[in-house]
Amino acid sequence: MIKARVTVTLKNGVLDPQGKAIEGALGALGFEGVGQVRQGKVFDLELAGDDKAKAESDLKAMCEKLLANTVIENYTISVA
Repeated sequence: MIKARVTVTLKNGVLDPQGKAIEGALGALGFEGVGQVRQGKVFDLELAGDDKAKAESDLKAMCEKLLANTVIENYTISVA
């Protein structure tokens, strides 16, 4: 069994209204000095088998086809 984490974030220059809303809410809650909040997604997955190279290849395909909108998002993959 291979455990993996995929982190998806918006590319620089892409507007992040959700991040702006979080930033404003944190300020309203009294958290001073918080800025440039960017919101993203994290996927934790378990893949059958022990072949890390295949797992990384499959994860990249998953990101390209479903998990990330590669026009506006970047992704990173970590395999344990």
